[in-house]
Amino acid sequence: MVQDPAQQAPSVTPATPARTLVPTILPALAVGVLSSLVLVGVETAAGELQDVLWGPLPDALGIGRYSVAWMFVVLVATGLAVGLVVWKVPGHAGPDPATIGLEAPVLPPAVLPGLVLATALMLAGGPSLGPENPVIAVNVGLAVWLGGRLIPRAPGRVWPALAEAATIGALFGTPVAAALAISELLARQETRGMLWDNLFAPLTAAAAGSLTVALLDHPSFDLNLPSFGRPGWSDLLAAVVVAGVGALLALCAVRAFPYVHGAFRRLKHPMLMLPAGGVVLGALAAAGGHLTLFKGLDEIATLAHDPDGWSAGEFAVMTVVKLAALVVAASCGFRGGRIFPAVFVGTALGLCAHALVSGVHPSVGVSAGVLGVLLAITRQGWISLFVAAVLVAEPGVIALLCVASLPAWLLVTGRPQMQLREDGTSVR
Repeated sequence: MVQDPAQQAPSVTPATPARTLVPTILPALAVGVLSSLVLVGVETAAGELQDVLWGPLPDALGIGRYSVAWMFVVLVATGLAVGLVVWKVPGHAGPDPATIGLEAPVLPPAVLPGLVLATALMLAGGPSLGPENPVIAVNVGLAVWLGGRLIPRAPGRVWPALAEAATIGALFGTPVAAALAISELLARQETRGMLWDNLFAPLTAAAAGSLTVALLDHPSFDLNLPSFGRPGWSDLLAAVVVAGVGALLALCAVRAFPYVHGAFRRLKHPMLMLPAGGVVLGALAAAGGHLTLFKGLDEIATLAHDPDGWSAGEFAVMTVVKLAALVVAASCGFRGGRIFPAVFVGTALGLCAHALVSGVHPSVGVSAGVLGVLLAITRQGWISLFVAAVLVAEPGVIALLCVASLPAWLLVTGRPQMQLREDGTSVR
């Protein structure tokens, strides 16, 4: 029996012709540059305000820069300022931040100024959140608004993808992070064409965003931890155990997230919820010290500079306090993302493991701790592996992390994420 040749031929994904991809280059470059400038602008403005709030101002008042009293004052004042923006500014600084992840909704242009202001105030004031979620939302809104007017024939769905990729590339200083994140997103969607055809325009935007930030800001995630040389079996065991502990610890925070969020929502008004969050964050800062404030990137560099400078108990306190501060800040209404504070949690956990067991190399402990915590909080496998690996400039750590990610993923998969639906229930 002779088969039809069409039935014998293997299934081949059709490729997108180059003439279709080339016109996307200029829009992608424009979105990449614009998105990176928005990120740099927000972080620069927040940094200038932070320098004033935590430097000349307390000095002029004769108060210790990181005294318990001043941390309470600034965190509560930040809650009042952000609450006022959410209450009075048009658009109310966007939707509930607990419901937003890296895949941002398309917000109307009128909402974006308030969201930018609330984000800058939060970054300067010290709550434990990063800029990623709100800045992505701002860039998506700008890209859709401007793109729809300048190139009305372009598919509307292309602008959010370009803005998200560009912002992620700018945040992490490399388009590789954006390619990994977009690949995970494409895996959950029905797409046409080959993977690299779908990645072409977002990767172009991410490259433009990361290069722009590199020229303006010179970001680096390498913590300059001690080299551990060739990995051994003890390193593999340490990576698996620390990543698993990090995942379980972060899952406890994820489990508590909807309950903490519900408690703040009972206050019903942003001028109550956000200052109340500031009070709780002030108490946590008093317990954990000033290193548990802010998004955490500068603070992990301080920890990594002297990995033996704190005891295991001190590292443990910072780990728990920072994780609690992340839950509170994300629950009470501060506009911010959860990735960068989670990196601090994983770093402190890894250094705690090193302080407890000297055989756990600090580079292995930090990278594995960050991997486990990020897997539980973000449920983004590639991003978690990428961030954990770039903190340690050791090629050998990648193999350890790939193995450690497998049991850690079994712990987190199918469980709630640190993101809520509009009705307050957890996303799985």
